[in-house]
Amino acid sequence: MGKFGIRTGAATMAALALAVSACASGKATGGEPATGGDGVRTGPGVTADTISVGLLTDLTGPYASLGKSITQAQQLYFEQVNAGGGVCGRKIAGIVRDHGYDAQKAVAAYTEVAPKSAAITQFIGSPMVTALKQRIEADKLLTIPMAWATSLLGGQAIQVTGTTYDLDMINGVEFLAGEKGIKAGDKIGHLYFEGDYGESALNGSKYAAGKLGLTVVEQKIKATDQDMSAQVSAFKDAGVKAVLVSVGPRQAASLVGVAAARGMDIPFVASNSAYSPQLLGTPAAPALLKNYFIMTAGAPMSAPLPAIQKLVADYQAKYAGQPVDSGVGAGYSAAVIVGDALKKACEAKDLSREGIVRAHRSQPSWEGGFGTPMDFSHVDQPASRASYVVKPDRSAVGGAVILKEASVSGLAKDYQVPVG
Repeated sequence: MGKFGIRTGAATMAALALAVSACASGKATGGEPATGGDGVRTGPGVTADTISVGLLTDLTGPYASLGKSITQAQQLYFEQVNAGGGVCGRKIAGIVRDHGYDAQKAVAAYTEVAPKSAAITQFIGSPMVTALKQRIEADKLLTIPMAWATSLLGGQAIQVTGTTYDLDMINGVEFLAGEKGIKAGDKIGHLYFEGDYGESALNGSKYAAGKLGLTVVEQKIKATDQDMSAQVSAFKDAGVKAVLVSVGPRQAASLVGVAAARGMDIPFVASNSAYSPQLLGTPAAPALLKNYFIMTAGAPMSAPLPAIQKLVADYQAKYAGQPVDSGVGAGYSAAVIVGDALKKACEAKDLSREGIVRAHRSQPSWEGGFGTPMDFSHVDQPASRASYVVKPDRSAVGGAVILKEASVSGLAKDYQVPVG
């Protein structure tokens, strides 16, 4: 699914960081914990009959289609849990706010939603979560970012799921070396967005290339860039034997389509934010089907896992005719992660924010039936180091199938992930 890591302008982000830091220095968002009539300690977002959670999403910006899928999948989960009696005798209620992938709107949305929430089941955008990181930690508000930059590691409250961008690229470079004939002395390209997403991915590709004797030819672009003709020319002139792709789907389609038109019959290995099934309706489809590979910690929606097959059926029944893309799996599994934390906190009779975070962090081997075992007990490490290799497939649910089961490459196993 999309690893939403585009950064807005540096000046804007610096100003936001100062504003958020000032907010964080004051009283944390929310009220003091209390004990209800059922003996359960409660906190902000928890009443006698409701647990409210925030969904800070993108419904109108560059990731609107994925934001819609993520949100609808989480709402489906809430309905299913509530139909079964809820959690701790309380129904889960989602508070949805669209920030349109605008950092200032995201800060405003957080300011509004956080005091009413026991947790945040999705927060789209690496720049947004990074800007609010200090405040989220001060608020002790369990938050699942739909972003995988290493800058988000290191805190108790923010849980990066699966791998980080750098690990996917390390696993991807070893895939190229092991199965696509890339060898010492070769050049590989890397097209990446400026900001947390691209720079984190680049850290991984450069690390793996250094270990394997490869040279990385870098091409950095802005999220607003659409035509990759110049970047293709640079890669072709350099004689790259493969290209790593850490951009958005639109830029990926331009890259692969232009490269094919210029006779570049080489493999492309992408971060999972650089693919969506809608690309198979573009002129780049033949090249994508032949030469495009996606590294992802999450199993695709076509995976033969009972939990995913049930999710597909349930989602199609509720949202008939709507795409079942990777956002469905990412959104639903994130909601399950928060739901399981709430259930464990209920068992401990502590639905305060501290109690929810403590319950979540007590899980060293969460799996949930989605094919990605994760360790939530270490705040300074990714929850997983294993990446699937996924390939586009026009006939598959979600437009992709597993080419290679999730595994941890030798380089990824020993890699020291930067934190914060």
